[in-house]
Amino acid sequence: MENYRIERDTIGEIKVPVGKYWGAQTQRSKQNFKIGSEIMPIEVIYAFAHIKKAAAKVNASLGNLNKNKSTAIMSACDEIINGNWDEHFPLVVWQTGSGTQTNMNVNEVIARRGMEIMEKQGVSENIHPNDDVNMAQSSNDTFPTAMHIAALQSVTQQLLPVLNELIATLQTKEDEFSGIIKIGRTHLQDATPLTLSQEVSGWRAMVEKDKKMIESTLVYLQDLAIGGTAVGTGINADKKFGELMAQEISKQTYLSFQSAPNKFQALTSHDELVHLHGALKALAADLMKIANDVRWLASGPRSGIGELTIPANEPGSSIMPGKVNPTQSEALTMIATQVFGNDATIGFAASQGNFELNVFKPVIIYNFLQSVKLLADGMKSFHDKCVVGIVANTETIKANLENSLMLVTALNPYIGYEKAAKIAKLAYNENLTLREAAIKTGFLTEEEYDKWVRPDNMI
Repeated sequence: MENYRIERDTIGEIKVPVGKYWGAQTQRSKQNFKIGSEIMPIEVIYAFAHIKKAAAKVNASLGNLNKNKSTAIMSACDEIINGNWDEHFPLVVWQTGSGTQTNMNVNEVIARRGMEIMEKQGVSENIHPNDDVNMAQSSNDTFPTAMHIAALQSVTQQLLPVLNELIATLQTKEDEFSGIIKIGRTHLQDATPLTLSQEVSGWRAMVEKDKKMIESTLVYLQDLAIGGTAVGTGINADKKFGELMAQEISKQTYLSFQSAPNKFQALTSHDELVHLHGALKALAADLMKIANDVRWLASGPRSGIGELTIPANEPGSSIMPGKVNPTQSEALTMIATQVFGNDATIGFAASQGNFELNVFKPVIIYNFLQSVKLLADGMKSFHDKCVVGIVANTETIKANLENSLMLVTALNPYIGYEKAAKIAKLAYNENLTLREAAIKTGFLTEEEYDKWVRPDNMI
């Protein structure tokens, strides 16, 4: 049977498991919100630890917190940021919409661990979760601040490096496939030729543009709500607190932050995350297209398009021996659909700011961080297990090119659209090659056909 200790808050007494650093308010949240299995992302907890560390330093510099407490709080925060106490942050996403209980969870863990640190140094002094760790703060400004910190860190540290790697490999494949002429396709039908390199260049340009759009939105996350406290007026906080906090958080995270110019907006609006996630949705849309192109072009191997070969990572069927499926494409396209759903959730949740506060904050940041992680992990897997191993099937590509009726488009300038169309229809109806049909119509000679219908001149 688990041992308990008695903790107290303004509601009364409550049992908390021995060995857990959290206190009464965290325990109440655990008991009151037994909803789902989605735990508050650890990135949010680490962002909170940066906030609390910065607050301890700033409050000490303003003369409002003594050195012993400030030092102990900062040490406890460092331990949290290093991942030492992850198990002590158990609260689910589905809690109060301001994230108050997660803010208090962090406050309680830091307070208890901070007192342990002081005791080891021979200092016997109480650290209060509200009065000391949460000094000059409110959940209403700390949670949106943590949202911006966590979002900016996740995009810059998790997503962009993988995006850069994918771009580089697509450039390598583009160079590798130079000179391989293939048939183009529009409306899922044969079209005029292009090179495989040109086709891949379209993929590369998509993700390059997605990267630029993502990076262009990051500047809006640099505005922090901290200093607004309860409703944006900054009650119980020094007038310089927000600015000093932004400076200190910037130093800690090696990212650039500033105090939001209007705290009333910062507490009740999350348009910055809506905007950025829109760019993530654009990336997901392009990844959906690229992954689908890859699996269509690799379809077969004998009864599909079969112009590409993808790595055989695992058996594709439990009943059909030797089958290889485009599993990496399938995983990435499923991720794209999840991101589309997350975007709808984030957009709707962000629209629900009432008066001085939006109370859908936990679901917004949960979905945002899930999108970032899924996109980063999905692109990494797709890159490592598929893209780097894509091989061009030149024989199939050549056969499809030579068999295409759309090469007839090259004749338009010489014999006109209508005659060229008659050649294509004759070839199709009588199962002739385009060359045979062209000669049969008498619209041109063999020499003229060979001179005018050259795929290398059509790209």
